[in-house]
Amino acid sequence: MSAVLFAKLAAIGLIAGFGWVVGRMRWLGDERAEPARVLANAAFFLFAPALLFRTTARLDLAQLPWAMLAAYFVPVVAMMLGVYAWQRLWQVRRGLPVAAPSVRSISATFGNTLQIGVPVVSGVFGETGLGLLLTVISVHALVLLLVCTTLVELDLARAHAAPDSGLGPVLASTLRNALIHPVVLPVVAGLLWNATGWPLPGPLDEVLILLGSAMVPLCLTLIGMSLAYLGLPRSLGGALSVTLLKLLLQPLLVWAVAAGVFGLSGLPLQVLVVAAALPTGSNAMMFSQRYRALEAETTAVNVISTLGFALTVPAWLWALSRLA
Repeated sequence: MSAVLFAKLAAIGLIAGFGWVVGRMRWLGDERAEPARVLANAAFFLFAPALLFRTTARLDLAQLPWAMLAAYFVPVVAMMLGVYAWQRLWQVRRGLPVAAPSVRSISATFGNTLQIGVPVVSGVFGETGLGLLLTVISVHALVLLLVCTTLVELDLARAHAAPDSGLGPVLASTLRNALIHPVVLPVVAGLLWNATGWPLPGPLDEVLILLGSAMVPLCLTLIGMSLAYLGLPRSLGGALSVTLLKLLLQPLLVWAVAAGVFGLSGLPLQVLVVAAALPTGSNAMMFSQRYRALEAETTAVNVISTLGFALTVPAWLWALSRLA
């Protein structure tokens, strides 16, 4: 497993490094052209919708192990809401951007399930474990991006509403912006397509595959470009705090809920805990770029959590081998 993990971390580092070189050399323009933001918008409005629509349209909802998924997503979503509420209190004191609580909540919960999770789980738990992880991956982005998008759109609607407008206009604006949104709309469209039972036409499916496959390298490149353009934040306290939440608190919470509430044990429990212990995924970077909040900090979280995972995952695997 260590060789597989090292190879994946090296590949991720190299792709992010290419992005850093591109940003450092200003090959796509200087800061005034905002090339990183342009690429982030391309990911948010084009590549992510293609990936989300295809995933949702092809889900076999009847065959999903809902108890296992609940054992993972109940504690993860609860943690997302907890971090969001905590950051809402800090936002008032520290003058943070409107979208900052949502950005920090997704950074603390959205794992790198694909680039790192797949090779680690397959290397440690084999094909059976990988099959369980792929079930989590199939709805991972759908659930967490939907929740976080709703939170940030609610905050933006509240911030832009007139002081005497009341709750109705705020909720109406939130519903409109959350529904007509590059994350939510393709999920809704995918579910509607799924309900028809029709397979995706071959040419359409091929287009969606090609568009969706660009998400991973583009987001990794964005991390490197953001490092070149923004640098690291002057204080790493926020990034370190979010990293500790992601690498330590989230897997502990999933372990406690999955075993204590849902009664999971053995391989399913082990896979869920490792999935929760994964470093922050690059989608958090895309999210921060989209809403112009804590971009340097989110970049730092991506880098620090990925490096820290190499140290924490052996400890989690040792604990699971003794106690799970």
